[in-house]
Amino acid sequence: MTPALLAALTALREAKEPVVVATRLPGGEQMLLPAPEAPEALNVAAQRALDRDESGTVNLEGVDWFLHAYNPKYRMIIVGAVHIAQALVPMAAQMGLDVVVVDPRRSFATDERFPNVQIMTDWPDEALDALAPDARTAIITLTHDPKLDDPALDRALRSKAFYIGALGSRRTHARRLDRLRELGHDDAAMARIKGPVGLNIAAVTAPEIAVSILAEFVAKRRNAA
Repeated sequence: MTPALLAALTALREAKEPVVVATRLPGGEQMLLPAPEAPEALNVAAQRALDRDESGTVNLEGVDWFLHAYNPKYRMIIVGAVHIAQALVPMAAQMGLDVVVVDPRRSFATDERFPNVQIMTDWPDEALDALAPDARTAIITLTHDPKLDDPALDRALRSKAFYIGALGSRRTHARRLDRLRELGHDDAAMARIKGPVGLNIAAVTAPEIAVSILAEFVAKRRNAA
């Protein structure tokens, strides 16, 4: 890899931009994708590698290319430093996710309850404005408190977050949708919210609910939900 290509790759990764290093085989010519000057088929293959988080060799018009996909980590923003979050955070971390816990209630959002994880005690709307959720971000609200959940969901719906979930019964969720509608969100936008959050596995305990949330997250990530 040339110094110029390495510098460009490093800059893109530091900016958390997805990128593919394409290496022509066996010659070793390299380029970063997607790129306007690259053949369309190569850009399409690179985007597929990014979408699948998979690196590998492809043959395009008789030429072999090794495509190395560099994606930023998936990020999970959890609003509500509650007992379900205490079960969810370590599981999400074990999956390699960047986890952020948001809760302005400082008695809940403590290092003792959430060790080795980023904690923000801003109000959820302010925290999400600062975090700038992108297409590799999941946002989950767990507080049951409209003063905290609603601003977070409002910001989530205005973002590119690929997964949005909200804890609560169907009745609670229906009332929540009414409030979000008053904030200007239409039915199509609100359909992005998984509510009640998590796959229906009859979960009862906090760890079980955490498992159901992560299962739904994985299904969405793998385009199975």
